[in-house]
Amino acid sequence: MLSVHRHDERGHAHYGWLNARYSFSFAAWHDCRHMGISHLRVLNEDKVKPHSGFARHSHDNMEILTYVLAGAVSHEDSMGNQTTIRAGECQLMSAGTGISHSEMNRESSTLHMLQIWLYPHSKNTTPRYQQIHLTNDEPLQQIAAPEPMANAMHIQQDAAIYRLKFKQDQQIILPRQYINGYLHLIQGGGSVNQWQLATGDALKVEQHEASLVFHALADGEALWFDLS
Repeated sequence: MLSVHRHDERGHAHYGWLNARYSFSFAAWHDCRHMGISHLRVLNEDKVKPHSGFARHSHDNMEILTYVLAGAVSHEDSMGNQTTIRAGECQLMSAGTGISHSEMNRESSTLHMLQIWLYPHSKNTTPRYQQIHLTNDEPLQQIAAPEPMANAMHIQQDAAIYRLKFKQDQQIILPRQYINGYLHLIQGGGSVNQWQLATGDALKVEQHEASLVFHALADGEALWFDLS
């Protein structure tokens, strides 16, 4: 079954320093219709004001992926990592037995990023940190894979995550290894099997489809989650 999750169905929270959109129930916003899909539990679009951010806090047993769309985030964690993730880069933390970390905007411009959580297939594993840079010349680039592979981060779940970077009239076949899927349109416009999507919309896939082809109606970008 295919269905569209519209932008205006997302949750919204404004904390002064943070302007957030929630694709799935998160924090004080709860909608029983939107609790995630398969192992994908959180997809937040965050805009963080300069010189503010997420102070040190803890997680365990979660795969946490951050994709920076604009600006830069300064990351520090209890594993000893101190790094900066800039626009076009992704980080993946496997929280496992537990980590603490902070994600701060130390720049003079607004930080725009996606924060994504997936449940892992195994609990209490050793925490890990990974970071990659995405290229701008590939219409389809794999961000995370369920097994180690070159140029992609290794996620501890039966899931594959891809970034689509498209031009108007371009067609991209969405890779399918599993039954479920979620296509989140970061910006631009397009359609999949006659379902039209605009910025902030998502296509939810909850059964096997013989073929899913994305047709770009305007330049833009999206994330595709292939989920078991």
